[in-house]
Amino acid sequence: MLDLAIQVIGFLAYLFIFAVGIGFLIVTVLFIRDVTQTSNAIRRNFPVIGRFRYLFERLGEFFRQYFFAMDREEMPFNRAERNWVDRAASGADSTVAFGSTRDLRPVGTPIFVNCPYPILERDVAEPRPVTIGPGCAQPYTTSSIFNISGMSFGAISKPAVLALSNGARMAGIWMNTGEGGLSPYHLEGGADIVFQIGTAKYGVRDTDGDLSDEKLREVAAHEQVRMFEIKLSQGAKPGKGGILPGGKVTAEIAKIRGIPEGADSLSPNRHPEIDNANELLAMIDRVRRVTGKPTGFKCVVGAYGWLDSLFDEIWRRGVETAPDFISIDSGDGGTGAAPMPLMDNVGLRIRESLPLVVDRLCEHGLRDRIKVISSGKLITPAEAAWAFCAGTDFVVSARGFMFSLGCIQALQCNRNTCPTGITTHKKRLQRGLDPEHKAVRVATYAKHMTKEIGIIAHSCGVAEPRALKRMHVRLVTDSGISLPCDEIFPNVTPRADRVA
Repeated sequence: MLDLAIQVIGFLAYLFIFAVGIGFLIVTVLFIRDVTQTSNAIRRNFPVIGRFRYLFERLGEFFRQYFFAMDREEMPFNRAERNWVDRAASGADSTVAFGSTRDLRPVGTPIFVNCPYPILERDVAEPRPVTIGPGCAQPYTTSSIFNISGMSFGAISKPAVLALSNGARMAGIWMNTGEGGLSPYHLEGGADIVFQIGTAKYGVRDTDGDLSDEKLREVAAHEQVRMFEIKLSQGAKPGKGGILPGGKVTAEIAKIRGIPEGADSLSPNRHPEIDNANELLAMIDRVRRVTGKPTGFKCVVGAYGWLDSLFDEIWRRGVETAPDFISIDSGDGGTGAAPMPLMDNVGLRIRESLPLVVDRLCEHGLRDRIKVISSGKLITPAEAAWAFCAGTDFVVSARGFMFSLGCIQALQCNRNTCPTGITTHKKRLQRGLDPEHKAVRVATYAKHMTKEIGIIAHSCGVAEPRALKRMHVRLVTDSGISLPCDEIFPNVTPRADRVA
């Protein structure tokens, strides 16, 4: 027995010495490579040890949100916002204790003006139905106020699309397909669908990449497809088309989009056939005429003189030629992949662009004809309620619903390595996303948002969110004093020549 023990100890000692030897050899090789290379100063000056810099930098993306950032510090969404969405999606108690951790002093902070006699619960009204495209062969009427913004199948995974579609049906809201085309998983859930026509026209293009009337009719034949949205630009990358890395272009996605498997999916930076107001209205008219369904466009606002030109052209052609809706995305919107200069520095934020567009619609007498949809970091009730005060008809969100699916803001959307299975097509990682369970979370989040936006409205003395006006919210100014929103953005009346 003693001999066996000695043999085991000897063998373990041999393994230890062998491992130490291998480790020493590896360190020596790395040391020689680091001190002899000239491309990296840190590794040359601090061989081997300098390599840990990149490891710690990588781990920092994950650890900072748990250990180092305060509740309201992190970007693009802080811990308090993410936690609120998680609680709302799980149906847990969303109340807080001991006071708010939100700093109400930064410029632009909205402060809602509570009424001394708020609406009693017995007098609360459900959001009123709104009809989009009343002149269309198949108009769309919905009472939803908070819906799912564009996320394409490709940018997000099959189980994510299934969960969103089922959740949207359960909550009675719509789901935007994003620019990747209509997949079977959008339809399987049974939700109302807004089909987005991106600059590459995936799903509705012919073999030359041009818009196909035949493909439009095929998509419109699905009763669930309620509206068509022509994407001019999106918040994170105005002036740049969609980017889907080749590693995420599976055989199924390639077939739906009509592109080679494994190749980068790079959409043009604009629709080649749209270069002015005439051509934009012509495409809107074509899509609406072929499909019979409401058609509008999505854009990020930067320059805005083109809006006046567009609205002038609408009056020249006839009010019936107007887009049925305009979706306004914020310059700080999100995406799976975008150049940093565009993501950081181009496009107006929704706080500025939404009042601007609403005012121009009012000035040109088109506010009733054209519905307004708003997006861009509007994931909490207060942010959405502000948008209704500013004049929107609907709020849509992508990242809010990603959080409801379990997104942890790991910033892996463009790498096909999303740890929660939302933005990856690796089966091993998708296993963690159960579509049935997550669909319930999606629906619960949407219902919770609708309820709490309503709570703000009732506190301000109105029966439902669309009754909110600019006078119901104040914005903190650089003096530290808040001013009514209708003083900062005065209400506009139609021009005398623009009254239908």
